[in-house]
Amino acid sequence: MTAGGKPWVGIALMPEKQFLDLLEPAFREDVDAFEVAPETTWRRAEDGSWQPNGFHRAFAAIGARTGKPFVAHGVHGNLGGADSRDAARQQRWLDRVALDRATFGYQWLTDHLGACVLDGDALALPIALPMDEAAAALVRERLVRWQQVVPDTGFENSVFYFLLGDWLDEPAFFARILTAERTHLLLDLHNVFTMAQNVGADPYEYLRRLDLDRVLEIHLSGGADSNPNWLPNGRTLRLDSHDAAVPEEVWRLFEFVAPRCRNLRMATLERMEGTVGEGDVAAVRGELRRLREVLHAGR
Repeated sequence: MTAGGKPWVGIALMPEKQFLDLLEPAFREDVDAFEVAPETTWRRAEDGSWQPNGFHRAFAAIGARTGKPFVAHGVHGNLGGADSRDAARQQRWLDRVALDRATFGYQWLTDHLGACVLDGDALALPIALPMDEAAAALVRERLVRWQQVVPDTGFENSVFYFLLGDWLDEPAFFARILTAERTHLLLDLHNVFTMAQNVGADPYEYLRRLDLDRVLEIHLSGGADSNPNWLPNGRTLRLDSHDAAVPEEVWRLFEFVAPRCRNLRMATLERMEGTVGEGDVAAVRGELRRLREVLHAGR
């Protein structure tokens, strides 16, 4: 939280020089904190260990210039993976995050809910979990374990293209996970919008079922519709591609839910590398200012 007690406005740093150069004024003037995917700051050394790469130095330099804090949002923690053969890799991952915290001072650590390693293979997208007590206990144990490194931990509601259950039952599943102290939900609103559109459900009903007191951070981003040629029936799906402006429907979800999240510490704009050119900078900075206006209204 900022010194005035209001949630931070954040931006996710991308591992691309053009992104960092073009948005440097926004880093100084429009945001309060930075979100980093730790994996984007590593390279694989000859001995198989993860070592800092050039973006580790670049992100640290941004922090030094601005004096602003960082949070960690992983993509490969494998929160829901149940294969014991992945245990050693997970420990190496956590050990590397612990080393990075000495540089970045991560305020909290989150990752996407789901399994991202199956049968020893890394997946491009997390796979949905069964919404049962065994899966809830596994994720809960991982979050508590991560607290050895960062005291506040949590998970993001993910986009899935198949589900093991009813999407509107997810909030109850989340509640079974988030029973330990200092475990949290990162509420991604474009993911809510995407899932609601793809499964034909009401996003506001989903939000009403959530325990919003557990929401630590909110994500806003844009996306796109899939190519109709991908599926034999020509159906399009909403994609969580982070490659466009935040849709108005997502802004409305943000306006609805932000005042109800009593323990919210940060709201973060996400935009992928390769999607920000010189002509996009003014629009991205406008989104950051709009985010602040909505976030601080009535607080």
